[in-house]
Amino acid sequence: MSAPQLQRLLLDFRSGELIARVLYRRSLEDGPNPGTNKRRREVEELARSGLRDALEALNAGDVAICGTSGFTTREDILSLPRPDHARKAAS
Repeated sequence: MSAPQLQRLLLDFRSGELIARVLYRRSLEDGPNPGTNKRRREVEELARSGLRDALEALNAGDVAICGTSGFTTREDILSLPRPDHARKAAS
């Protein structure tokens, strides 16, 4: 079974709750069924690893705004180097 690959992690802060949208790629034959504890744990770990990578990249300080939108509600898109790619380049 191949490990899933995180494609996108979106955090949506709503009144009273936090919604994490975890988009990942995996073969249809490989993954656990929706609604199972195994699937929930797999997605939780993808979210954790994505958040750890994002925090590591933010702490590294190499952040660039690569897109903006909005008037009264603003949306800025940050571009961060992936920590796993930076570690490979350094070695």
